[in-house]
Amino acid sequence: MNPPLRALAVLAAGSLALAACAPGSSAPPGPAATPLSTVRTDAPSLGNVTLTVWDQEVRGGQAAQMKQLNTAFQAKYPNIKLNRVSRSFDDLNTTLRLALSGNEPPDVVEANNGRSSMGAFVKAGQLRPLDAYAEAYGWKKRYPQSVLRYSSYSADGKVFGEGNLYGLPQVGEVVGVFYNKAKLTKLGLQPPKTWAEFEAALAKAKTAGEVPMQLGNLDKWPAIHVFGTVQGRGVPKDQISTLAFGRKGASWNTPENTRAAEELVGWVDKGYFNKGFNGQGYDPAWQAFGKGEGVFMIAGTWLLADLQKSLGKDLGFMLPPGATADAPPVATGGTGLPFAITAKSPHPDAAAAYIDFITSADAMKVLTTTGNLPVADTAQQSVTAGPQQDVFTAFGTVTAKDGLVPYLDYATPTFADTLGAALQDLLAKKQSPQEFLATLEKDYKTFAESNG
Repeated sequence: MNPPLRALAVLAAGSLALAACAPGSSAPPGPAATPLSTVRTDAPSLGNVTLTVWDQEVRGGQAAQMKQLNTAFQAKYPNIKLNRVSRSFDDLNTTLRLALSGNEPPDVVEANNGRSSMGAFVKAGQLRPLDAYAEAYGWKKRYPQSVLRYSSYSADGKVFGEGNLYGLPQVGEVVGVFYNKAKLTKLGLQPPKTWAEFEAALAKAKTAGEVPMQLGNLDKWPAIHVFGTVQGRGVPKDQISTLAFGRKGASWNTPENTRAAEELVGWVDKGYFNKGFNGQGYDPAWQAFGKGEGVFMIAGTWLLADLQKSLGKDLGFMLPPGATADAPPVATGGTGLPFAITAKSPHPDAAAAYIDFITSADAMKVLTTTGNLPVADTAQQSVTAGPQQDVFTAFGTVTAKDGLVPYLDYATPTFADTLGAALQDLLAKKQSPQEFLATLEKDYKTFAESNG
C-alpha cells in the first residue's frame, strides 16, 4: 500500500463511488447538521470530557497505531479522557447496531461504510453529519472527494457516494495476493505475472504437497474477497462497480460471472484450498499462513503488519495478475472503516477533535511506522524495501491506473449476508454456479429496482 504516489494513493475511488438518484424516504430525519458558526475547534477550552471510542483496530499493527495515537492525543489534550473499547470486526458489527439504538451510545465509532451498517445508521438518524467539522478542520483539502464519497450518504441513507459526510477513514485498502517467497523458491517459481501463471503455480504447489491457498471462511465474508478477485479477471470493472453499488443496469446472470463462479468451484475440486476451509475462522487462517502453511493467500493489505511480523522477508504481496503481464490492474479496495460521531454524543466537538487528530499528517506517519497503509500522504512516507514497499507500490499502482473496484457487499443492505452465505454454499457444492448467481441476482435486482 505505498510507493511514492500521494496523488495516486489518495485514490481512484472516485470512479467507484458513483452516486445514484434515489426517491425520497419516509425514514425519520437524522440529526440536523451542525452549523459552522457553532463548531468549536479549540479542544483545550472544552473542559473535562470523557470520550467513549469504539474501534476494531485489534490486530498487531492496527492496535499499535491506535494505542500510539491515543496516547499522543491524551498528552496533547489532557482534558479529554479516552475510554477506548476495541472489538473484532465481527463483534463490532454485531454490537454496534444495538449500542446506537440505546440512550447512551459511544461518542466515536468505527462504522462499516456499507449500506447495511453506515447507510442504515444514517437512515435511522444515529450518526451526525460532519460537514461543518470538515469545513472547520479542512478535511476536504486533506482528503479528495474520491475518498470522502466512501463515507457520504444522502440524509435518508439511500444514496451511497454523495450527500453529507459521516466519517473519516485512516487507511487505504486493496485486496491482493500474499505469497510465501521461500516456498515459491522451493517450488522453482517466480511470483506469477499472469493469471495463467498464478493458476499453474497453484497446481504445482498442490502436486508438491503444499497448501496452495490458505482460506478461513467460517465467518463467510473472507470468500467474498476471493470471489471478487477471480471475478475481476473476467468481468469488466464498470459492471463490477454497478453491481457493487446497487445501481440499475447490470446483472449477475452473465457468462463472465458464471465463469468466475465455475473457476472458484474448480479450485475446490482441485484441492487448492486448505482442508476444512469453510469451517476455519479468518484469524486462524491468516495465522496459519504466517506460520508457513500455504503458498498463497488472497486477502487485504490490513494484514501486512501481522504477516510481516511472522514471515519477515519471506512475505511478498502483489496485485492479482491479469490475463497478460501488461494488463491494466483490477483489484477490490477502497478505504478502511471510517470513524464517525454518534448523533446522541454530548461531546461532538471533542469527538471531532479526536477524529481530526487520528487522521492528520502526523497520524499518517504513525500508520506507516506501524505497518499500516495511510489513505492520505502515501507518497510522503518513507518505507524500506520488502513487504511494506510491495504493499505501498501495489496500492499506488492500482489507484494510479483507476483499477480499484468496490467491495461487493456494498450492493444492498442485505448483500453481505446474501453473498457470504451463497459463497459458503457454492464452495460446499450445495449450490451450482447458476443457482449461486440467481441468489445474488434476486437480492440485487429487488434493491436496485426500488432504490432509484
